[in-house]
Parts: sequence; structure tokens; C-alpha cells
Amino acid sequence: MLGVLAEACGDVLRDLHVDPDHHRSVFTLAGPGRAVEAAARSLAGAAVEALDLSRHEGAHPRFGVLDVVPFVPLADPGPLTAPAAAAADLGPAVAARDAFASWAAATLGLPCFLYGPLAGGGARSLPEVRRGAFVTLAPDCGPVAAHPTAGAVAVGARPLLVAYNLWLEGADVAVARAVAAALRGPSLRALGLALGPGVQVSCNLLDPLAVGPADVYDRTAALLRPDALGACGARIRRAELVGLVPAALLDAVDPARWEELDLSPDRAIESRLGRPPPPTR
Repeated sequence: MLGVLAEACGDVLRDLHVDPDHHRSVFTLAGPGRAVEAAARSLAGAAVEALDLSRHEGAHPRFGVLDVVPFVPLADPGPLTAPAAAAADLGPAVAARDAFASWAAATLGLPCFLYGPLAGGGARSLPEVRRGAFVTLAPDCGPVAAHPTAGAVAVGARPLLVAYNLWLEGADVAVARAVAAALRGPSLRALGLALGPGVQVSCNLLDPLAVGPADVYDRTAALLRPDALGACGARIRRAELVGLVPAALLDAVDPARWEELDLSPDRAIESRLGRPPPPTR
């Protein structure tokens, strides 16, 4: 099944992260805008045809087999530096988002909820969509009820973020949730989850060039000390990067810590796109 979905992405598929515990896969597509939009549509069609949400079980929040399709602008040309990432124009991503949502609604019969900048001003976050879909929020386009097998989809336009997980040892889900609550802030979303082999703090780093994997790892380690949350004996078992990171993030971390943090040069967006990374220490 994964082979069929991956093949649908064509040559703009840069990374595929498969997580059997979340029962969730993350496809990272990157390249020229039109090629990425076409690949996203091809992947969406294949997912809706092949998958059935009614048979899905997983720890991660979801409301559709496609679930989330974010469009993210990348600074071009050159490496993704902190100023370039912060200044990336969301306009093309918003246009791609709106075009995809209109297509998915009309062609696949999917209810589509938009997040990111909205027409007429204002913005909506992905957590707001998850909380409000079909309750306080009506779909922005498409049917008013969920697709019988494919559910719905959140389609976004947003800056680059990094998905990052920390697996804990010697902790229960209550500790994971307490850690997640303590970590949350304007630049970081976090959930504490119970999974098959243990518990996890699942994070989205919203400004990864300001609050990166090393910051999250070190803050979590400090929170697991007995004098912090009373998590006696708990520790971080391993870190897990989901997808890719900008090379500038690697440059901000001591290479001696890359293995501990599940980072490496080949996980940089630039390396997958054939762009020159900035020099590392």
C-alpha cells in the first residue's frame, strides 16, 4: 500500500516517515510549485481510493485518511537561513492551498477545512480546525458531512515547522502529558501520548530556528528530574525526527549531539533538493 502511495508522488517525494504506533505516515514533497501541487493531488486521489478511515486505529489525532495537507513556502535560491525562513512569502502557499481544497472538494468529495491566513483577514490554526470541525466550524468547501470512508481534510498554508518526538522510559502517560503541558508555548505545540511500546511527547516546533530539537530535548530532560515533575526514574529513551529540517537548524546544533537528537546532514531539506547547505561547525 505504501508503495502505491509513494509512487503517486513521483519525483518530488523527498522523505517518507512511517509510524506504525501512530498508524500514520508523513510524505514530504518539495520542488517546483506546480510539480508539488500535481503530486499532492495524485497522492490525495490514491489515498482516498485505497484507505478507509473506519478501519483506522491510532494514537495521533486525525479526522481523515488524508488528514492534513500543508503548503509551505521555501526561500529560493540558497540555503534556508533563519531570516529567509521567517520572511518567506505565504502568498503562493495560500494560492496553492485554496486551489487544492477546491479541487479535493469537487473531485474527491472531501470536506475541506482551511488553516493559516484566511480571506478577509484573520487566521486559523490546525488545532482550531481539529477542535471545531463539524462542531463549531463548517467546511470551507466541499460536502457538509464527512466522506464515508475518507473523512475530511485540513488544508493549510504555513511557515516551515519541524515535527519531533521524544520517547520516554520509566514514565506513564500522565508524566508525558505533564511534560507536554510544561513545554507548550507560542513556538511549540506538544501532546503526551500512550503508544504500544511506551509513552511519547509528540511536538510540533513552530519556529524551529528559534526553538529547535536541542532546546526541546534539554527542557524535557530537565522536566523529568525528580525535583521538577516528580518523575522519579523517568528519562528520554530516544528522539525521533519526523520528516526533514533546514540545514540552518543543523548548523545551530553541536554535531556531537546530532546522533542523540536524531539529526544528520542527509535529513536536511537542502540535501534532498540538491541545494548547497550552509557550513557547519
